[in-house]
Parts: sequence; C-alpha cells; structure tokens
Amino acid sequence: MVDTIGYAAKHSFSRMKPFRFTREEPKDNELLIEVLYCGLCHSDIHQVKNEWSNTVYPCVPGHEVVGRVAKAAKNGKYKVGEIVGVGCMVDSCQSCAPCKEGDENYCEGPNGFLATYNGPFIPAAKAATGENMYGRDNTYGGYSSNIVCREDFVIRIPDALKPEEAAPILCAGVTTYSPMKHWGVKQGDKVGVVGLGGLGHMAVKIARALGAEVTVFTTSPEKKAEAEKLGATHVTVEKELKKEAEKLSAVPGTFDFIISTVPEKHDINPFIALLKRDKTLVIVGALEPMAGVDNSQAAFHRRSVAGSLIGSIAETQEVIDFCAEHGIAPEIEIIPAQDINKAMKKVEKGDVRFRYVIDIATLANEEADEE
Repeated sequence: MVDTIGYAAKHSFSRMKPFRFTREEPKDNELLIEVLYCGLCHSDIHQVKNEWSNTVYPCVPGHEVVGRVAKAAKNGKYKVGEIVGVGCMVDSCQSCAPCKEGDENYCEGPNGFLATYNGPFIPAAKAATGENMYGRDNTYGGYSSNIVCREDFVIRIPDALKPEEAAPILCAGVTTYSPMKHWGVKQGDKVGVVGLGGLGHMAVKIARALGAEVTVFTTSPEKKAEAEKLGATHVTVEKELKKEAEKLSAVPGTFDFIISTVPEKHDINPFIALLKRDKTLVIVGALEPMAGVDNSQAAFHRRSVAGSLIGSIAETQEVIDFCAEHGIAPEIEIIPAQDINKAMKKVEKGDVRFRYVIDIATLANEEADEE
C-alpha cells in the first residue's frame, strides 16, 4: 500500500481537513505519481457540499493534477521523473461504443467512466447488489501527496508549460476546448462566452487562439477590463444584458457559437436569440436542471442548445499541446493547502481571478485524521 496525505471533507457541512489514507500499489499498467500541483475547480465545491446528491465521503477532491512519475508502468511510455497530468478520469469500461471511438468521457459502461475522485457513480439499485465494475467504492483525487492512475489516462505535460499553469488546463481547458473543436469554431467566427471564471477565461484564450472574435457576457462589472485584456473584443455586463441582447437580436445571426461556463442555473434564453441560423449554444458549466427554453427562439432559426462534458483523453492531450504551442496559460494564484477552505469560499463568491492552484508540497508534516 502507498501512504498518502490529502485534504478531505467528511460531511457536506464540514470543513476540508488533513486526512491520511492509503492507495493501492500501482498495477503493471498504472503509474504512481507524486503530486506537485492541483487546481481548485468549482465542481470540487459542488462535490464537497454534495450539491449533486452523489458524494461519497470522505471526499478528497482534485481533478486538475500535475505531478512527477514516481513509479512507471511495466514497459510503459512514461519514465520515472517525467512531468505528467491527470484530469477528470482515471479509467473507463473500454468496451462500449463511446470508449471504442475515443470518447471515454461519455462512457456508457455500467458505472460510466471512473472519476478521479468520488469514485464511479453507481445508482442505488446497482449499489445494493454490489455491482461495481471497477472494484472501488470511492476514489481520492489530487488534493493529496500522490495519485495512482492507469497509464492510458495520463497526459504528457510539454516542457513549454509550467506544471502549475498546466494543471487547470486538464479540466477548465479541455472542457472549453472540446465543444469548440466538436462544433468547429474557426478563424473569423464570432464566439460568445457567458461567464468569466475559471472556465470562461480559458474559453476566451482558446477561442482567440483559434482565430475567433470573442464577446464576453459577465455579471461582474469589474471583470470588463480583465476580459478585454484576455482578448475579448466586446464585453457585456449582465445589468445591461437584456437591453444589449435585444439590440443584438434585432439583427438576426450575430454569433456562430456561444459557450456558457456559468456553474449554476441561469437563464439562457437571451443568448439563444443571439445565434445565427443553424448555430449552437453549448452549456458546460451547470450540470443540473436548467430553466425552461423558449423554443420559438430555437425553432424559428433552427438553433440548437447542447451540452458538453469535459473532453476525451485524446482531446485533453490535444489542448495541452495546443496551449503549449500558442503560449496559452490560465491566470492562476498559487495557494498552500492550509488555505483550501478560504479559497473555496472566495470561489463561491466569485472573488478569484481566475483559478486557484494548490501547492501540494505544503501538505508535508500536516497533522491528519486517519482513514
């Protein structure tokens, strides 16, 4: 067994605290990775607080993980000492249609893909029968000193990216890159980005690198200058949103693609009206029931409303390499592990610009609860 220290929540109402546990020794096809940095994603907060009603406690979050290979896979492609990354998945069934087609993030196996933390989501009926194809009731994420991951789900980090800057790309980067790739965002397109947090600011940078003209829609007036600095051509603050949306929609066909990165329920109808005919609004931030859609806005111009979930392993490697090639890095603030609770509160209030990254070295010598 591998001794590990991390930060965990024991209940939905508890603070994150140091936590000692053990991981299984890596199998022949797995790596043991010494974690260096881990991004703090808004979904970590949803999971810690059980806002999706599926959290398994104790919960050790973290799926934007960058570290150094401590033990290589047998006859594997990574060597001890290399810098690698682990995103939102550590395994999938490998046998369903999506997995065979390289879309592991849409795994249709009995338990779906194996999440980096919080284990496989197993419906109560299946859990009662003990059906669990992975044999793991819970997985622990990157808010920890090490992690074990199947080699096929590990991402190579190019030398051109600093490890701490690469971490958020493994979730925030691929979550915005994947739908832009799927819906074909290209040079000269007009792209709208709703929300300017961890995902939104990466969406702006990636869309600009793809050659698009970007408009940002934000609820925070103070983010206007920052959006422009990131490369946005236009910025609309929510107070003016309805008026601006009505003005823009008076000329049908403003946007080729809109991506909503807002991490909770919000009204998407003003944005549907801004799409050109046959174009798409994609929701990546809110994984929950949304307010009703005015279908007349969609039907009259054959517009679409869609969702997208993170990205495949191939797309994650692709976006990491794309960011390295184009000099794209997230805006980050490095924090010690001891500030995790404070940082989570700031993320909930929207006070962070734009991604906290935890320095895992600060976990050393913590007094911790045992598993």
